[in-house]
Amino acid sequence: MLGLQRRISPFNMLLISINGMVGSAWLFAPLYSARIAGSGAIIAWILGGLATILVALTYVELSSMLPVTGGSTRFSQLSHGLIAGYVISWLTWLSAVTMAPIEVQAVLQYAATYFPSLSHVVGNDIHVLTGIGLCWAVVIMFFMCVINVVSFKGLVGFNQILFSFKILVMMFTIFWLIHTHFFTQNFAVSYSGNGDSWLNWHHILAAIAGGGIAFAFTGFKHGVEMAGETTHSRVAVPVAIVGSVVICLLLYLGLQVAFIGALDPAWLAKGWAYLTFAHDSGPFVGIAGILGLVWLVKFLYIDAAVSPLGAGFVFMTSTARVVYAMSQNGYLPKILTRTNKQALPIGALSLNFIVGIFLFLPFPGWQNMVNFLVSAMVIAYAIGPIALLSLREAIPDLKRPFRLPFAKPIALIAFYFCNLIIYWTGWDTMWKLAIALVIGVVIFLIAYFRGKLNDKIISPRSLIWIAPYLIGLIIISYLGNFGGKGYLTFGWDFLVMFIFSCVILLLAVKTHLPNVDAQLAIYQAESKEPELI
Repeated sequence: MLGLQRRISPFNMLLISINGMVGSAWLFAPLYSARIAGSGAIIAWILGGLATILVALTYVELSSMLPVTGGSTRFSQLSHGLIAGYVISWLTWLSAVTMAPIEVQAVLQYAATYFPSLSHVVGNDIHVLTGIGLCWAVVIMFFMCVINVVSFKGLVGFNQILFSFKILVMMFTIFWLIHTHFFTQNFAVSYSGNGDSWLNWHHILAAIAGGGIAFAFTGFKHGVEMAGETTHSRVAVPVAIVGSVVICLLLYLGLQVAFIGALDPAWLAKGWAYLTFAHDSGPFVGIAGILGLVWLVKFLYIDAAVSPLGAGFVFMTSTARVVYAMSQNGYLPKILTRTNKQALPIGALSLNFIVGIFLFLPFPGWQNMVNFLVSAMVIAYAIGPIALLSLREAIPDLKRPFRLPFAKPIALIAFYFCNLIIYWTGWDTMWKLAIALVIGVVIFLIAYFRGKLNDKIISPRSLIWIAPYLIGLIIISYLGNFGGKGYLTFGWDFLVMFIFSCVILLLAVKTHLPNVDAQLAIYQAESKEPELI
């Protein structure tokens, strides 16, 4: 059985990361964020992008230091042992494995514009796949899975084709909307339309979580999960992780500006909250159609399927690396590390394919799980700042090709931002996440009592921070004013979350594993590559 091989160039790693980040979100996030924050959505994009860059920088040091497969699930085990590693791995996989099915469903929802038999609407505008739609969903998932396992060159080539098409469509959309129909007065319209200030920080911050902005940046960690397969990892890792966020931020800002400017001022007479488009394929299609840009409408229709397909394809690729790493860590059976003759993780891909099929079942409100996925992913992201500071103390002499300057304040700000994003998703999301965590704990306990885990590296000391961290997030969300009881008013909740973040980060760093030499030797052996420059 072959292991995974280092063969993804820095350029292709950047393309993969961007392709995985640009999915269905760009088609809707400019509308949803504008509804919540008006023209303040531009500030929300900037804040969301800059904060994501800070989080990404912590992973650049970790992944360039130890470029291993499934890094986000393995750094936590290296720094804090099996319990912390399992929790982060569970949340990472739980959110990532659902992304491909979500994007495939988006493809079919857009295709239903031409083929109504693929889906139908039930309840409060909830799109559910029909029997025919479910069959096509399985076919598309299987097609993406086949490309992932048959040929490495086919995987890279297919990614390049999808990337090129959807980036060109995004750039054409920005240019032609600004060139054809642009009203600068729209940027001064107040949120309510009653002359109040357009700058409302509560709405701006809510737009980051609820307007699709945080969701739009969720793909930045593809470079982390696939770092073990990159050549010249010292270059590929930072370029893929940070470069993808910067490039996508510029594209998203351009789209948001073009969207706001292209709106007819009469549509905003009642305020941003009443802005709506009846078109299922997104607001850009509606605007382009009104402006008579027929050719752009056709490209947007095609891209409405291509963008989600590209993102889902990359998530299937990187999520397989998460499962591969979880199996190497001992959380899952070793059979899931199996690779085929092409040195591609066929075992992990098979598991994700089977799970993905069950996620297509027409559960009511399934599409409303996007906020849940964001909160689960962001908790997994939070291990980056924690592992960075912990490993600086545990293994200070290990060579770091990229050493993050001002690591302590940047790590604190990044960790604080992650916690705020989780809080902004609201109580309705947090109680669902709490249930998912309980399920994860039950699975862990079953594995523990069956003797499937290595007792020597469980490190119960990590419970000193991880239990208060997860419970604290749930309590603060319940008491807060983003869907909670409202006892923590706007402003005070930020202070409480900052103090909470400082205490948890301090506890986490102080309870890192005192000796990581045994695991470190394994990780260093995996991270070696003859092409390092």
